[in-house]
Amino acid sequence: MTRGGTEGPRPAVFGGVAALAGVVRRVRAFAGQFVLLGVLALVAALLVTGVPRTADRLAEQGLREHVAERPAAERDLTLTAAELPAGGGGVVAPVTATRGRELDTLQAGLPGAVREAVQSRWFLAETAFGRLTGPDLAAKNYLVVTRLRAAPGVTGAATLTEGRWPAEAVGAGQPVEVALADDTARKLNLRAGSRLRFSGAGGEPVPLLVVGVFEPVRTGDGIWNTLPSALRVTEPAGDEEPYEMVALTSDAGLDAAIATGVPVRFSWRYRLGDLDVADLGAVIDGVRRLERTPPAGLSVTQAVDVPLRQFLDAVSAARTLLAVIAAGMFATVAGLIVLAARLAARRREAEFALLVARGGAPTSGARRSLAESVLVVPPAAALGWLLGRLLPGSTAGTAGTDWLVLVAAVLATLALPLATLGSSALPGGRRDLSGRRAGGRRLTLELLVVALAVLATFLIRRRGLSPGSVDPLLVSVPVLLAVAAAVLVLRLYPWPLRLLGRVAARMRGSVTFLGVAGASRSAATGPVVVVVVAVATAAFCGVVAGGIEAGRDRTATTAVPASALVDGERLAPDTGAALQRLPGVRRSTPVLREGALRVADARGVDAGLAAVTVLLVDGPGLAETARDAGVDVSVPPVLRAGRSPGPAPALVSPGLAAELARAGLDGTALVTLQGYAQPFRVADTADGFPLVPPDVDRFVVLPWQALPEPVSAGLGTPGPVPSGPGTPGSGVSGPVPTAFLVAGDGFDVEALRRAGDEGQRRYQTGGSFAAGERPRGAEVTTWRGARQQLGGGGANGLLVFGFAAGAAGGAAFGLLAVAFAVLAGARTRAQVLSRLRTLGLSRRQWRGLLLVELTPLVAAALLTGALTGALLPLLLTPALGLAAFTGGEPVRVAFSPGLVGAVLAAGAVALALAVTVETVNNRRMRLGEVLRLGEGS
Repeated sequence: MTRGGTEGPRPAVFGGVAALAGVVRRVRAFAGQFVLLGVLALVAALLVTGVPRTADRLAEQGLREHVAERPAAERDLTLTAAELPAGGGGVVAPVTATRGRELDTLQAGLPGAVREAVQSRWFLAETAFGRLTGPDLAAKNYLVVTRLRAAPGVTGAATLTEGRWPAEAVGAGQPVEVALADDTARKLNLRAGSRLRFSGAGGEPVPLLVVGVFEPVRTGDGIWNTLPSALRVTEPAGDEEPYEMVALTSDAGLDAAIATGVPVRFSWRYRLGDLDVADLGAVIDGVRRLERTPPAGLSVTQAVDVPLRQFLDAVSAARTLLAVIAAGMFATVAGLIVLAARLAARRREAEFALLVARGGAPTSGARRSLAESVLVVPPAAALGWLLGRLLPGSTAGTAGTDWLVLVAAVLATLALPLATLGSSALPGGRRDLSGRRAGGRRLTLELLVVALAVLATFLIRRRGLSPGSVDPLLVSVPVLLAVAAAVLVLRLYPWPLRLLGRVAARMRGSVTFLGVAGASRSAATGPVVVVVVAVATAAFCGVVAGGIEAGRDRTATTAVPASALVDGERLAPDTGAALQRLPGVRRSTPVLREGALRVADARGVDAGLAAVTVLLVDGPGLAETARDAGVDVSVPPVLRAGRSPGPAPALVSPGLAAELARAGLDGTALVTLQGYAQPFRVADTADGFPLVPPDVDRFVVLPWQALPEPVSAGLGTPGPVPSGPGTPGSGVSGPVPTAFLVAGDGFDVEALRRAGDEGQRRYQTGGSFAAGERPRGAEVTTWRGARQQLGGGGANGLLVFGFAAGAAGGAAFGLLAVAFAVLAGARTRAQVLSRLRTLGLSRRQWRGLLLVELTPLVAAALLTGALTGALLPLLLTPALGLAAFTGGEPVRVAFSPGLVGAVLAAGAVALALAVTVETVNNRRMRLGEVLRLGEGS
């Protein structure tokens, strides 16, 4: 106290504490509004931080799965020295160990990214094949050739079932000790103690002694992936061909064999497995550079680059798609933050007006809002950033996103003060009439948005994607198109409502008229735009996902146009009947497919055209089998026709048809199938056909049932027409199937494979024909297996995450925006309802009035968003690279009936939510007080 009894000035610290306490009290008083702003800021920060982190984790997981599914040949990088003599004259030198030490030297010379990606490595030295003789082999009259192989590390990858491992030293005059795989020893009548003699090409005979028999600890171990395999014996390819095997020995044993002058080769194999998605491009470039310029004296064998490039293309397309979806979601969240800030500022207009009336500055309300927002939004954004960092994933996924979180937090914090400054309407004013005549600034802004959307779409379709990164222009196009569509709809939709209002004015009752009048005056521009962007994002995800699924179905159908494909070399014609007798098989049809065939003229003279692939199918049988299997296959009429005089009608690829026409062979040409000349004529063209690989652009498809009598190539005389029952071409005098398509359910794949093997055996041993070589085993591919291979592993996890997050997020944010649309006009509707209730409006009529007023707005927003989302893939598909997910099949985006059902369901949920929000809001506002206290109550 001063002498005069007055209170002295308070310290500044007490003033600051009091101001902070006032801010806290106001935040508590309007807790609902600030909680909403905080949650939205948290979601925005979580999206910015969590989505890249999750995407990076899914991409790394997909890479591991993709690499693990590849065969060894597509994971290994092998450096091989030429197969040459490395010694001779009986002088034993430590050649094998010396070359084995080059494993470190050669790895150090690999390109940096390739060197870092090496997961495992193996050294191998082996002789050329040499004749193997011995008493145990002679007892069974076996003809055997073998390689002597030294491979450090095999002792740790196998267990002995008999004997011991070869000794590390070979005494003078002693036999070379070897170990055999259990399968090899059992099939060739060998055991520990068997004495053999190895006669290599160009070298002296080497005595061998089998000292051990082993089994692998794990057959999938990379050390066993070298061909020929050391784990099993290779059966003879023909009647007088030898068995092929591998005998393992020590370094010293192989050096003793090398000293005889036998040719030997050395190889150093590196398995790539420690791969990161970020380094894939450098690994691919390094492998290809190494293949072009191998180390001196070595050759490079690899098939690593192809699967890695396929995965990289798929991940790039998935990330681009995810960026488009994330942009739509982030734009929706940003719009919701703006709506929440506008709603909060509108609810406090009276408070801010009173503050100015009592002498406050025009910006005092904005400063007050800023202080309150700073207390809530930045901590919420920080919490969202922390939650995003806690999600599973690597730090590489969040690199460069921290500044985006900071920008999002600053903008979210400024949203409420800016909304306070922009709220110029007087408290209690008629906001529903404020937007009926848009000013010039609004019209200019709308025209600018539409022009930007059109220009961005034109540019992205004209120039395509920017390689190597996510294209900012592509990411912005969907949001711009959705906003432009919302602007156009907001301009157009009041006009039909006004016409409907004139009709409603002549009807009995006031509910319809009042509802239509209220709907036509709605000024909820912001919520409608947000709803359109959210629904467009969800619809885009659904339509693109459906297009990719349909593309994968078509790719699987191209490979297997039935329930299963039994593929071999040549199968007996009665194999189809044998397949149909199996449980679960209802129908089968034969197929003949051969590649690299030459086209000749009618005289049999080569036409000088490039080689073609020829497919022979029974047209009606293919159609019936595909229909029975439930597979969508279109067989053109040219392949359903029966036999007629002259050349058989053929379905030909367009490029080949043009070449035949230029050569004058479109009327008659010849192809030789299995030694029989088949004349054909070009009857129709097609870009593709089932069973023709997508990368084959020169093919001829012939109808089996329409073929004329087969003519033996080179003889010029017709052969006998086969007349066996069941399948076209039955009988050995004409072409025989190389595969069969089957339709059915619940069949045993192994039974199909056995039936195929039996069919090949019957063909080779039946009749007067005897084959000189044993065929490869039959292979069975099911439609479901082919389809599952396309949809599993790789970048599919990233794709599913993007679609699921986009659809769920778009639907949830869209419903939240509908709630904002309801709350934006809730006060005006409450005042009207209070007056109408005094005039006798019942609760039922009020609910009808609310539905009539809200339905046009909700329907317009949902339909616009759904239509925009469905059209976006049509505009952007050429730039998205979606064929990387379908095995090269172009993705065709089509109308989906499910989209209509989803829109109707979303509309019903949105209207139910709108009625619920309005009811809760009216109960909270106590509508009766409006009549007692006035409109501003």
